[in-house]
Parts: sequence; structure tokens; C-alpha cells
Amino acid sequence: MGCVNSKDSPPRSRNRKRNGERLKRNKDHAPTHNNKERNKIERDSSKVKGVARNEDKSLEVGNVSEENKNIARYEFVDGWPKWLVDNIPQNVLASLVPKTADSYEKLGKVGRGTYSNVYKGRDKESGKIVALKKVRFDTSDPESIKFMAREIMILQTLDHPNVMKLEGLATSRMQYSLYLVFDYMHSDLTTIISRPGDKLTQPQIKCYMQQLLLGLQHCHERGVMHRDIKPSNLLVDKKGVLKIADFGLANSFAIKPEGPFTNRVVTLWYRAPELLLGSTDYGYEIDLWSAGCLLAEMFLGRPIMAGRTEVEQLHMIFKLCGSPSADYWMKMKLMTSFRPPQQYKANYEEIFKEFPSSACALLTTLLDLESYSRGTAASALESEFFTSSPLACDLSALPVIYKDEEEGSQIKRRKRHKSLKNKVQVFQANACNVNVSQPRQNQTTEQSRKDSESSKEVLSILH
Repeated sequence: MGCVNSKDSPPRSRNRKRNGERLKRNKDHAPTHNNKERNKIERDSSKVKGVARNEDKSLEVGNVSEENKNIARYEFVDGWPKWLVDNIPQNVLASLVPKTADSYEKLGKVGRGTYSNVYKGRDKESGKIVALKKVRFDTSDPESIKFMAREIMILQTLDHPNVMKLEGLATSRMQYSLYLVFDYMHSDLTTIISRPGDKLTQPQIKCYMQQLLLGLQHCHERGVMHRDIKPSNLLVDKKGVLKIADFGLANSFAIKPEGPFTNRVVTLWYRAPELLLGSTDYGYEIDLWSAGCLLAEMFLGRPIMAGRTEVEQLHMIFKLCGSPSADYWMKMKLMTSFRPPQQYKANYEEIFKEFPSSACALLTTLLDLESYSRGTAASALESEFFTSSPLACDLSALPVIYKDEEEGSQIKRRKRHKSLKNKVQVFQANACNVNVSQPRQNQTTEQSRKDSESSKEVLSILH
């Protein structure tokens, strides 16, 4: 960027002189018009300017012209934004009712992920409490829209008591934000497992694990890999029903039948060894590995392998499962040059010695280095772990994590807080509206004092 006072810049006085000569020359050569012609030109010019101003105004304040109506018709199809219709098959949207984000009242943020924020909300029409998942994406980026659309298409193919069901979609007024609407769930498995001084019993563990495997069986039978099974993605309602949630990283073989698939999936502590080693050719078995990690965590009350890095996580896995054989590396066809610096022997019995024998047998199967040896969700459900005594408990015997009266009292507190806040605003407004027509010494100082005291009293209640 040039400097104003550089030696290459001409003096300002010389510039003024040249500009004056140029203006004079333009004026001399300008076409001349008589008064009648000049008035006509000015009228035409003002008419054009008036149209331009009106169009600008219509865009700013929302007055829809014919041209804007055409744009609106182009941007929306059957109530949905066009960018949504262009990327999601019509049959997927057919069962959903178009709604706007204004149809819901946000009651607070309850979760945050890599690609989304989750809010607790209330349907203004029905009063139903829902979960609103705001998906982040860029409408100008086709890959970003495709990523968002994939989750919706996958959710619409699933319908099971142990899988979160998509209840609806809501678009924002700006058209560039999308909310996925779900039933509101009151807790997750992380909260239940980490309760201080209160470990889950074997029947309770079996009940939760059974629900998880039933949900996974349903997903896998419909060609869906979840690819992010972990306690915080397993939501639990007030009746104890577990539902698999957050399909943001899921993949459907119906959408993408062949690999390669990305290995940058699944949270580190629940990630299968083949993913850590860089495999891009894998299947449903990665979800079963995560389920095995979760089963051990429910018995221990903490994650079984909590590595800080991918290398540390691999060492923990090899200490449990033993070092891979030479055949393992050949079959996996891995590009990585990583090899454990020492040979480990399988150590299932030592690490799982406090667990029931039937649980050890299932864990040894689910946490096997060889992915094909992990079986299926259906075979896991038939294991001795679920058929031996004690059996899985009923939902009514699961930990109480929610009480109806708790939310009722929260709503009452929120309403009371809002009412008191309104009173403060009224008191403050009254204090400001002093009758200026009266002499200053006759103004209602006593009323102002009362308002001030009342305001302080309300504020003390609020705090």
C-alpha cells in the first residue's frame, strides 16, 4: 500500500490544478438542454430513483414485490427450503411436517457436539417438551449439505424402541439453520454409570446392555453403522428406556455401499483397534467393540481403557488382547508402520477377574482383535450372559434418574423468577416517570422511595 507523502506522489497543489482543468473541460463539452428538456430529464430520473428506493425498501422491511414472490416460490418447495429438497429424497420428507424454529421455545442448551448443539425446547402449539438438535453446515458447500442430509436419511430408515426417532425438522427464518426434533430424554448412560457410591447391579447392567444390543441389531439389519457408540450417546428416559442417539457420524450401506470409509470415527476410548491402525475397510464390528468397552465400564464404574493418545490407546488394547500376530498385519493390509515395541500376551482373565464368568465370556468375544470373531449383535443377545441367573431386571428396577415433580418445580421457579423480574422493570419505570409539571420540591419523593424499597426487595428475592 502506497504512502501519501512518498517521493513518487505528485504534490497536492498540482493535483488540484489538474482536477480543476478536467472539470472545466467536461463542463465545456457537456450537452446543453433547454429548461423544458431539463425538467423532463429530472422527472424521469426521479421516477427511476423512486422505483429503486421502493424496491430496496421492500427488501428491507419485508414488503413482497412480484419479483420477490417469484424468488420466494423458487426458494421453497412444499414448505421446505429448496436447498433441503434438492439434497433429501422426497419420500424422506413426505412423512414430516414443515415447521419453523419459531414454533419452538428454547429452554436452554443441554449438550454440544462437534457438528451440532442440542437444546431443550417446548412446542408452542402442543406444549410438548422436545430436544432440538441444531445442525451446523454450510449451504454453499455441497459436501457439508450432503453430510447433514445423510443423518436425516439414516434416521428415517430406523424405527425401534431403542433408537431415537426423528420427530420432525424445523428451519430457521434465515433458512440456513436446521433443527432436528426428537423426544426429550432426561439422562444418559454416562450420568447413570458415574453416580458417586452407587454402582449398577448385574441385573441392571444386563437390562441396559440388552437394550443397546437390540438397538444395534436393528441398525445393522438395516445397513447402518453408528460409528460413535459411547455412554453419552445412549440416552435414557424417565422410564428407563435406553435409546441410541446422535447418528451424525453414522454410515448407511444403502447410501454408500462400498468403502473406503474414513477411520476418523468413534471417540478414542471406544475406538476399535482396526480404526486406530488406519483401516478404511471395516463393518458393523466396530460398533460391537464399542459395546464391549461399555459393558466393562458398567461393571467397573469407569472407562476400561482411557488412553490420552491413539498410541497409548493401542498399547492398552494390546495389553488386554495381546499383540497381533503376523497374519493379522497381512490380512488387515494396513498402511501404518506402527508395531508395538514389546510383545503382549492376552490378559482377559486378570483384567476381568472380578466380573461374572458369563460376562467375561461375552467381553472376550466383543473385545477381540480379529473383527470377524466379535460376532453380531444378534449372537451377543443369545450369549450365556443374558440367559444365566440373575436375569435382566425390569425397567421399573432401574435407577431413578428423574421425578415428575422436579420439572414441575423448575417451571414454577422459572415463572416466579420471570414475574418478579417484570415487577422490577415496572418499579424502575415508575421511578423514572416523575411528573415534571409540578414544582421540584413537590414531586412525589415518598412514592419514589417506596418504589425503590420494593425494587430492592424483589431483587433480593431474585438473588
